[in-house]
Amino acid sequence: MPDLTTQSHPDDGPATPEPNQSPLLGLTRRRPSRNGARRGIAVALAAGLVASVGAAAGAPAMADDRAATATSATAITTQAPTPAPAEFGECPADVVAGAAPYVLDCATVEVPLDYAEPEGRQIDLTISRMASANPEKRRGILLLNPGGPSGTGLTLSTLLASKGLPKSVRDAYDIIAMDTRGIGHSTAARCGFTAETPHFGNLPPFAVDDAAVDAQAKIVRDVAEQCASSSDAELIQHLNTPNTARDLDQIRAALGEEKASYLGYSYGSGLGATYDAMFPERADRVVLDSNLGETHLSQDVIRLFGPGMEETFPDFAKWAAKRHGSYGLGRTPAQVRATFFELAERLQEKPLAGVDGTIFRMGTFGYLYSPGQYPKIAELWESVLTDDAAAAERLTAEVPAGPLVGVPGGLTAEPTGATSGDTAGAGKSAEEPWALDNALTVFLSVSCNDSEWAEDVQHYKDTTAADRAEFPMYGAAGANITPCAYWPYEPAEQAEISQKGKKNILIVQNERDPATPLRGGEAAREKFGDRARLVTVDGSGHGAYVLHDNACGLETTTKFLVDGTQPKRDVSCRAG
Repeated sequence: MPDLTTQSHPDDGPATPEPNQSPLLGLTRRRPSRNGARRGIAVALAAGLVASVGAAAGAPAMADDRAATATSATAITTQAPTPAPAEFGECPADVVAGAAPYVLDCATVEVPLDYAEPEGRQIDLTISRMASANPEKRRGILLLNPGGPSGTGLTLSTLLASKGLPKSVRDAYDIIAMDTRGIGHSTAARCGFTAETPHFGNLPPFAVDDAAVDAQAKIVRDVAEQCASSSDAELIQHLNTPNTARDLDQIRAALGEEKASYLGYSYGSGLGATYDAMFPERADRVVLDSNLGETHLSQDVIRLFGPGMEETFPDFAKWAAKRHGSYGLGRTPAQVRATFFELAERLQEKPLAGVDGTIFRMGTFGYLYSPGQYPKIAELWESVLTDDAAAAERLTAEVPAGPLVGVPGGLTAEPTGATSGDTAGAGKSAEEPWALDNALTVFLSVSCNDSEWAEDVQHYKDTTAADRAEFPMYGAAGANITPCAYWPYEPAEQAEISQKGKKNILIVQNERDPATPLRGGEAAREKFGDRARLVTVDGSGHGAYVLHDNACGLETTTKFLVDGTQPKRDVSCRAG
């Protein structure tokens, strides 16, 4: 064990913490309420995330030289009505505030709840537009998706612009962001979760043993029943990736465009792959960043958090070892890793201000989404070493929600229904929905509706035991049981990636990513074949294009979006 005495810490160098906002979710981080650290970290996890290589179920009909076998998913797509032209006007007040100093306009597009019954119930999708900065250079629309799937995306265009989205991209496109079906300003879905609901995070707790899996199974069964019996059950049943892809094409049609280009992060990579598979003639240039390796969410998605943390943690360990004089976490990376397990075990036996071993692991994992948050990890650990309960509670409550959403820190606005200073739900009236109810509901619904999950509790005991051994830092969290084990609805038929078709795919991936490891990008590259090129960035964190400071990755992706220039071969970008 390293020297664990308290240290003073001067300037930590280049790793400056980013604003405590959730990235692509839209949960602005605030001071923790008195609900305690567990509720605070729950807020951080409420965005949920994805990161997996799942197996697709069906093969949609393809145009031209693609496979001609039709599936019911594609057949349904052909029945979709032509939407009314989008009429843009002023955006909702929270979107206007979140977009400042940029100006967006917004519109509502009406789409079928169930594409198998296109004349039945309709739902609203709210979209935003950042108009081309140079109409003479405009070539079309660029659809954005932030990942999740659970957070508002209406101000993603302005977030990317503020982070350095090149002007050439802003000239080339009207950039279209949105709240996808079920989310925020679109027709919203809610299971009725509250701050006191046992289910308050999208990531299961770290299962220390079989008994922990049994305990979690009882909780998630009730959660599944709650969603199925909610007043929004009909909407919840139709939240899935293929329907969201159909919605994207309805948005394209409502904007009067023949084709749509696309940029999606994390879960958005799966959505983009689905859109390309279902609408091959309409998908233009498609950028998939931080990849699932497939078209949809699956049981394997969350399990990738285990290897993702193991592959990303060494970057923090090296950083902390160089600053042992400041934080006292270990003089070598190996000592820093040993400190992690020492503190997790200590807190599991004796929690500090509600922070137990599970929450400590969650907090560390969440801050790994961006190297800029490394000082926060160090401060969290230091608070445990010094028994500083107030600091431990604050630091776990401040974990950016983005980790469990899709990309690194600090994006968009807070979720609909949130009130200033109250992200955990304290002080709300009985009639007012909990701010995180919507985010939790959508992530859970899409996850469960996208694929079939094992129902046997023993299965999860086996997977947690296996992942706890292979990925001891965090594997037994991602492998734990979720409400999907008891979900009452049949999974949607999924699209399948095809190697046949135009060369219109660019896959972008950090080499070390806690949520969507490099293996996801490599799997996607293999499945798309020669249609795609893979751009790997020697970097750590979640989200590469614009969100990671790498000139090679930025230039390669920008050329593809603006000029359609796909690299002749895969590109490996050095750090910096």
